Amino acid sequence: MKTFCFKLYKSEHNVKLHTQINAAALTYNHCIALHNRYYKLFGKFLNQNKLKKHLTKIKKIAKFKVWLASSPRRCRKNQQGF
Repeated sequence: MKTFCFKLYKSEHNVKLHTQINAAALTYNHCIALHNRYYKLFGKFLNQNKLKKHLTKIKKIAKFKVWLASSPRRCRKNQQGF
């Protein structure tokens, strides 16, 4: 497998791309934290349906609304299946 490293410099052309990458990272980190917390409490892993319900529920909260709205829907779907 080959990996590539890219550096994106801030410019007005990349603003939307930067917001989507940041939103994807926040969503991914939030899902990992949820998985770890759920496993510590109950000794089981979260299933995909519970995670979907949770992400839908927190989309309505103002604190999370900003970064979940800016992340693409496809990104949110991919985070649930890791």
